[in-house]
Amino acid sequence: MTRRQQMIAWVAIITVTVALLVLLRDMLLPFVAGMAIAYFLDPAADWMERRGVRRWISTLLIILLFFVTAILIVVLLVPLVSDQFAKFMDHLPNYIAFFNERIWPSLEVWAGRFGIDLVAIDPKTALVGNGEQVMKVVGGVLTGLLGGGQAIFNVLSLLVITPVVGFYLLRDWDQMVTRIDDYLPLDHAETIREQAREIDRVLAGFVRGQMLVCLFLAAFYGLGLTLCGLQFGLFIGVTAGMISFIPYVGTTLGFVVGIGVAIAQFWNEPVWIAVVAGVFVLGQMIEGNVLHPVLIGDRVGLHPVWIMFALLAGGSLFGFVGILISVPLFAVIGVLARFALERYRHSYLYRPGAPPKKTE
Repeated sequence: MTRRQQMIAWVAIITVTVALLVLLRDMLLPFVAGMAIAYFLDPAADWMERRGVRRWISTLLIILLFFVTAILIVVLLVPLVSDQFAKFMDHLPNYIAFFNERIWPSLEVWAGRFGIDLVAIDPKTALVGNGEQVMKVVGGVLTGLLGGGQAIFNVLSLLVITPVVGFYLLRDWDQMVTRIDDYLPLDHAETIREQAREIDRVLAGFVRGQMLVCLFLAAFYGLGLTLCGLQFGLFIGVTAGMISFIPYVGTTLGFVVGIGVAIAQFWNEPVWIAVVAGVFVLGQMIEGNVLHPVLIGDRVGLHPVWIMFALLAGGSLFGFVGILISVPLFAVIGVLARFALERYRHSYLYRPGAPPKKTE
């Protein structure tokens, strides 16, 4: 097969794969979730296997433990968070009124000292108008996620299909890797293996590392804000922690909402406002100095702007499934792009004086 025929074949394979993903995107969620769970738990299965536990037994134990833990978290935590979210939305008009009556006049005074005119801005209209827009967006998202028969099918498929997919993928993970390795083109097998190891290193940094970071921050913020006595502290903390995989967004959003609620609740007790702020500052210090260097480091290799672009692009193209796979997929693309750029820097295209490499 000539080089041109090889390129045509690979382009055809990639095109068909992308077309199938687009056509089948509505049914991919349980399979994507099962693959992510298998990849996340594979080190634990390997660890048990090295200690003499048969693969299918270790897989069964790990999958059962994982899903029992997940179900307990959902059963115990989700109702509390949902209840606090509903109450938070009920109190939102009160917070807006408090801002208009207490905060905005002070802002006008301070802005006037610097020559900034805020009188022309109507905070009530702006907040209410923006609040209505935000609620429309949130309502649309919740309707898309929770409404209709498709949502019911997705929930049932997650509960029924995902554990089965996760079990079989985890049980046969090493065999699948070996089988794929046997089909690698012999002339390029070592190069592909090297890039696959780099991709695994990057994905391990994001899928395993970032998940652990988000879980820790959700627990830390939720518990810390609850102990501070902050209204809706569990909802604010858990939400801030779980969306911390979006650079700066989770902590910033949690900090702004948490401080806003703290100001309204502890208006005459500034010490507690400082304590709420301290929870977020301490969480960021632990993440930046301990969790991120140890669990993630620089393995993902994506700029925060690219991560946000990946999330928006994935969500726009494939919905919730796209959000799940967007950053890992962009991380893989990043590895391949860096490899291609390195090859380019050693090619005659980058070094005009060097003769082109002969191909057999």
